[in-house]
Amino acid sequence: MAKPPARGSLAALGDLRDALRDQARERAEAEARARAEQARLERERNVFRAAVGDAAPLRPTGRVDPAPLPVPPVARQFELDESSALAESISDEIDIERLLDTDGDLSYRRDGVGPDVPRRLRRGDWVIQKQLDLHGLRVDEAREALVVFLAECIKREIRCVRIVHGKGLGSVNKEPVLKGKVLKWLTQRAEVLAFCQAGPNDGGSGALVALLKPAPSPAARRRRG
Repeated sequence: MAKPPARGSLAALGDLRDALRDQARERAEAEARARAEQARLERERNVFRAAVGDAAPLRPTGRVDPAPLPVPPVARQFELDESSALAESISDEIDIERLLDTDGDLSYRRDGVGPDVPRRLRRGDWVIQKQLDLHGLRVDEAREALVVFLAECIKREIRCVRIVHGKGLGSVNKEPVLKGKVLKWLTQRAEVLAFCQAGPNDGGSGALVALLKPAPSPAARRRRG
């Protein structure tokens, strides 16, 4: 008669059976996941086929799309330094009384600009395209902001601008500190052809309307470059 298997052998067989069962379960789960993924991909392909319909792929032309030209870096720090230097070159001590017309509009026009230009400017013959508000700025900040603003306007070919300097209601002695400064600064900028006090609807005594020179033509820019 054969001997019954030892207790240790039975335990080993049980462990083997459990391991095989676990492997079978894991294999079944992996196969189920694979089938689900395959079904998902097939659904997406069906959606794509329905969307494109009868569309046919383009025939190859052999053309090679050129690589885009690299964008040249912008020397931001250089521009800031240059703007700061330009702002510092504007004097606050210049005497402009002789440059301004003595009417209440504080009109100014550069040499060679027709005498009717300030009057037309105040009348609104040019549409105001951009505005600079200097409220709350210190004198040095306002001066540099004005230089940067004018340079940007010339670059973008903007001709007519409004500069809000305020009426000085919030300053010491209620005097408009920036107003006189802005008048002096504008007369020293070559891009400013004329300016006058803004009309009642555009800020009145708290703002100026200025006419800027046209941007240089492409030919002039090429010659200058």
